[in-house]
Amino acid sequence: MTATVLTQIVNGLSLASILILIALGLAVIFGLLGVINLAHADLFMAGMYAVVLAQGVTGNFWFGVLAAPLIVGAIGFVVELGVVRWLRARPLDTLLATLGVGIVIREGVKLLFGAGYRQVANPLPGSIAIGPVAYPIYRLLLIAVTASILAGLAAWLYRTAPGLRLRAMLQDRETAAAYGIDPERASLVAFVVGAALAGLAGALMSPLVTVGPDVGIIYLARAFMVVVVGGVGSLLGLVGGGVIIGGGDTLAGYFLNPTIANAAVLVLAVVILRFRPGGLFR
Repeated sequence: MTATVLTQIVNGLSLASILILIALGLAVIFGLLGVINLAHADLFMAGMYAVVLAQGVTGNFWFGVLAAPLIVGAIGFVVELGVVRWLRARPLDTLLATLGVGIVIREGVKLLFGAGYRQVANPLPGSIAIGPVAYPIYRLLLIAVTASILAGLAAWLYRTAPGLRLRAMLQDRETAAAYGIDPERASLVAFVVGAALAGLAGALMSPLVTVGPDVGIIYLARAFMVVVVGGVGSLLGLVGGGVIIGGGDTLAGYFLNPTIANAAVLVLAVVILRFRPGGLFR
């Protein structure tokens, strides 16, 4: 295996890390609320612009990374209370409403920052040489951060009372409500956590892409594929789905024409769903 291929594997794992963070939010929101949140891509994009704003004000990338989930989580708080809560019983209306919310976020970003593109400086340029392979430092950090977030989220879901309540709502909303769990509060927490994860993913991804108002749309379809392949309600499944979609997309793009690579990853996802319709570990 050549050094270039090994580097592409790290690139694929870093993309998988971002897709896992986006997909986590989508999976929690869909699993608990039954809502397909089409504004999720724009929440991801808003996290990027939180870094752009922070760098412009403080010159510090990491301050933007800390601020992004708080800012985007606050947007999610407003969206759930003001829009989703009132339409949740009507899936088509919710779908259209979240599409509209995404457009509002996108146009709001254009008003504040302009329609042009921005660049976010890589806070950790350079590579680490391990044998014959040079691994980009920042991409390795992305993988480590995602692994830490997954471990923290798993601990919260399985070791704390709020996490237990959220898992109960994910499994059976009506029964959990009958046992005294407040469904509206759990829904609000789920939506805010999902939005905050999308914002964090956008902040972490910002040094690796050209930041623009429409950048989030590129990742929405991939994140949905991760959720579908991995299965709703399984952290391990989402990790597997992220590695398959993110890693497969990067490696296929290296060896094949980009159009053929995208088609190959889609075919792979369809084959997996044919034999595991509930997800990889369901």
